[in-house]
Amino acid sequence: MGKNKLAKFANMDEYTHVFQYPFATLKESGFEMKGKWNELFFNNNNPIVLELGCGKGEYTVGLAKLFPNKNFIGVDIKGARMWTGATQALEEGLKNVAFLRTHIELINNFFSKGEIAEIWITFPDPQMAKVNKRMTSTRFMKLYGEFLSDESIIHLKTDSNFMFTYTDEMVKINELPLLYRTIDLYHSELDDEILKIQTFYEKQWIARGLNIKYLKFLYQNKNNWKESDLQIEKDDYRSYGRNNLQSYKTSKNTK
Repeated sequence: MGKNKLAKFANMDEYTHVFQYPFATLKESGFEMKGKWNELFFNNNNPIVLELGCGKGEYTVGLAKLFPNKNFIGVDIKGARMWTGATQALEEGLKNVAFLRTHIELINNFFSKGEIAEIWITFPDPQMAKVNKRMTSTRFMKLYGEFLSDESIIHLKTDSNFMFTYTDEMVKINELPLLYRTIDLYHSELDDEILKIQTFYEKQWIARGLNIKYLKFLYQNKNNWKESDLQIEKDDYRSYGRNNLQSYKTSKNTK
């Protein structure tokens, strides 16, 4: 592990708004704030919003600044990325922000029924070969049901046509109330402050001329969740790192 990552992890250990709970720690001692986030950490009764797979935490921090009357928690397992948003929140004195470092599959161990008002899922891996790993699969819907209510909102923002189509179909066949749907967010009629928040990877997709898709729907508990058998065409592109993105732009401009 590089010195830069080690320094970031050392910082995170000192951040009082960051909670790091790998499986071994969770199994040994559980999580003492489950069901008590507002009481023991945020010190208010405001709605709690999760960003699942928060990466660098751009959405967690950006939304917290836009909506000071809500509390936001970014969740991811990659601490070196999370450090960026956690540090920004600390430097800007944001009191309605926390970060939780854990696997998404363990998320139900940290929150009680009805404790979460909204979920943001921003640019997740579409997991085209593994339905149970998709963060909008019925497996995850059941998991979310352990801490959501029927009034909770789920947002999906994605560059992936595969992920968007899969989720859109999941919403339809399970008859979840659809609040908003667009296959081209930045050329839609939606006039919302959230459009001002763009992650590093979102900017990458936009630079490559890809449309950003967005779904917003209400969660409802189901006794029998239905998985679609729809055959969806797979995405035929991949992400680029920071160094490769400039190479892509250069090659595109010379064609």
